[in-house]
Amino acid sequence: MNQVRSPMAAAIMQHFFGKTVFVESAGVRKGEHDPFVDAVMDELGIDTQKTRPKTLEELEEWEGLNFDLVVTLAPEAHHRALDLTRTNDMDVEYWPTPDPTLTQGSREQRMDAYRQVRDMLLTRIRQRFSRSTGNE
Repeated sequence: MNQVRSPMAAAIMQHFFGKTVFVESAGVRKGEHDPFVDAVMDELGIDTQKTRPKTLEELEEWEGLNFDLVVTLAPEAHHRALDLTRTNDMDVEYWPTPDPTLTQGSREQRMDAYRQVRDMLLTRIRQRFSRSTGNE
């Protein structure tokens, strides 16, 4: 669902590289806005409160699939992206990312799971795109 990992990744990418790249977030299913995402992203000074979950099909309708790169974070999304991009000239990368919504426990334990995903995405984005855009 487009509610946690992809919106986090898109917000991080937009925050650090938004002046040099176009970024969108979409999922196989729409999902709902997740307040835990807002809380952990706010810790980095990134506002995600206005993000609206959307599907890959909605993105295709609105924007077309005019991207150089599609990054997927879950197996189902990866397979769907490969199907959608089969006739388009774009790269698809799969970054396996755990789903923090599966974490049980106290609020703080759940927040820690979201922080771990956020930090994993932040590291991966900085490593992947700092070298390709020349940014630090």
